[in-house]
Parts: sequence; structure tokens; C-alpha cells
Amino acid sequence: MAINTLTDADCRKATSNDGKLRKLFDGHGLMLAVLPSGNKVWRMAYRNSAGKQQTAVIGPYPLISLKDARERRDALRLKLIDGQDLKITAKGKPSVSLDAATASYWDGRADLTDGYKTNARRAHEMYLAPTLGKVLVRDITKDMLMDALRPMDAAGLTVYVRRVRMWASQVLEWAVQHGHCDSNPASSINSKVAFSRKKRVGFAHLPLADVHPFLERLALEEDIQSVLACKLLALTWTRTDELRRMTWEEIEGDVWRIPGKRMKVGREHLVPLSSQALELLEEMKTRSRGSKYVFPNDRTGSRPMSENAILYLIHRIGFKGKMTGHGWRKVGSTWANENEYNADHVEMQLAHTEKDDVRGTYNSAEYLKQRRVMLQDFAEWLFKAG
Repeated sequence: MAINTLTDADCRKATSNDGKLRKLFDGHGLMLAVLPSGNKVWRMAYRNSAGKQQTAVIGPYPLISLKDARERRDALRLKLIDGQDLKITAKGKPSVSLDAATASYWDGRADLTDGYKTNARRAHEMYLAPTLGKVLVRDITKDMLMDALRPMDAAGLTVYVRRVRMWASQVLEWAVQHGHCDSNPASSINSKVAFSRKKRVGFAHLPLADVHPFLERLALEEDIQSVLACKLLALTWTRTDELRRMTWEEIEGDVWRIPGKRMKVGREHLVPLSSQALELLEEMKTRSRGSKYVFPNDRTGSRPMSENAILYLIHRIGFKGKMTGHGWRKVGSTWANENEYNADHVEMQLAHTEKDDVRGTYNSAEYLKQRRVMLQDFAEWLFKAG
């Protein structure tokens, strides 16, 4: 049998097999398991004294290097020769319950907001803990998880059940990395197939023919904050939450630099500002009351405006069910495509463009010059006289 067949480059470049578990063998039972998530774990296959096939978890790569993994493999082989039971050694410390794993995992996620972690913990307590909370993560199977998730799907929680599966998968992946279990059964649940789907309904938006009648009605309102915010949303094609949390320090001349932590895709986004957008910002500057937010809350400048302020405005002027703040993104996209602007420029402005796998970078300023022209043209059309 060939041994030590892997190289450092093999381990470093290894990827999963189209979302399935992949095993790279090094000899004497040592293998590098590439999990569907992309994480890599050293394992060792062996037979116990009864001749039964077993697997010992050595630990995560690259924390444990190829050289270290081989040394640990050889140490385990010596134990086998001495007649020791590796099952205890492989597990190291006793496995932990799903309750304990969940608590440890979310306690360690200091990069997330308290609200997000609270939602994840509440989901565990409501839907997984009643049946699986006290079960050791090593003993949890795919079928057990599906039994816990199916009632959610049957109750019509088609989006939430997928989120709970995702959170469970993150916890179990953590458990694999810490040697509490050998595999992550949640990763083998294909949400697209396993759970039902509702008919997808997009955000309400106006057809282009109704945009100017909408703006004419909007012009009858006083220039209150929600009116100005609605107009700036139209001029930037951004999401409502991105706009309402906009701060003055993000404005750099005629560019709005949105930090990645506030973007849906988690990457910085540059928004060129038309002359009309800059005029609106000047108006808001006179009303800032010293707040860091461009659109502060009516009651206190320490918080941004209400998330529903623009939607309530649209409802009040008679367009409930016909238009939303998010709908401006569809309006802008439709206008640009009908006027034959470059589709890449449109997608970049909407922050839909994915990371370039070839270049390996995401350029937030890409097509900035072209997008500036496109948004200025749109602003001229949007607020054209007559």
C-alpha cells in the first residue's frame, strides 16, 4: 500500500465534490475529508479488534498540518498495535448535547449582532431543543433533523425552516471542527428539494408609465423627511435599509460609500450621486440637528428613521399595494434596460454583481464613470419638467 501520497499543495487546493463529501487518501487509513461546506478535517479509517470498520477524527486542516496529521496517525496505529480501543481516544472528550453545542457556537460569534444571535437561539429553543436538545451531537442523524424540521414546513414556515436548517448546520459544523462528532448531517439536507416553496411575490413597483403621476402626487406633500428620503431612494437604486442608515461620513463629494457591513452581500458599495441627489442632501444637511444620520429618527437623532417611514408615506398618498420603497430598484432597472444601458452597469449599480472568481477581487468602484452617467440620465428623466 502506498503511503504519504498527499502533498501540501494537494491539501491546500482540495475542494468539495460539487457539494458532496470528498476524501483524499494518504495511506495507512489517513484521509483529508473535504466537507460539503468546504471545511477540511483529518480522519483515520481503521478496524477495531472485532474487525469492524471505524473512523477516528484527528482534527481540522490547516490547524493540523499534513506533517502533524501523519504523526498523529502513526501514534494511533501504535495504540492499535497495543490493543487499545481508539473509539475513546478518537472522541477524546465526551460528545456534547445539541443544546450545549448551540450555546458554545453562538457565544463565540462575536462578529454578529446580539439581535441576530438571539433569533438563532430562539429558533433552536422553539423547534430543535424539544426533541434534540439533550441528544449528543454525535448521535444526531439526518432523519432526526428532518423529523424536527418537517412540522415547520407543514405549518407554512417555508422560509424560516430553511433558516433554522442553516443555523443548525453551522452549529454542527462547529461540533465537527471541535471533534464532538464526525459529520454534519444538516449539510446533507437539500433545502431546495426537502422543503416546500411558496409562490414568490416581488416587491410592488410601478410600471414606468405610472412613475410621473406618482411623483406629481408626491409633489403635493410638504418636503418632510420621508418625502425627501423617498426621492433619494429613487435616485440611488439602493435598498431602504441602506438609505435610512446612511450617515454623513459616508458621503464623499459626489459619491456615497456604503460600508460592506451594511450591504446585503457584505461588500462595500459605491453609489454615484446625481446633481438632484446632491441637492436633496444639501436640504437634509440643514435639518440634521447634529445627528450622524442623514435621515434621523423623528424622536431622537441617535437612531435612524423608522424602517416603515417611506412605506407609510406611499400608503398615505394612495399607492398601497402598487409601490414600495424597494420598488424603486425595479423601476430603475426596468428604465435602464428599456433604454439599452449596459446590463453589467445596471447589475453593478444594484449591487448584484458577484465576486469575480478569476480576478479574486470585488471592485466597488467598477463602472463608476458609466454608472454616474446612467444615474444622472435617470434623474433627468425622473424629474423632467412637464
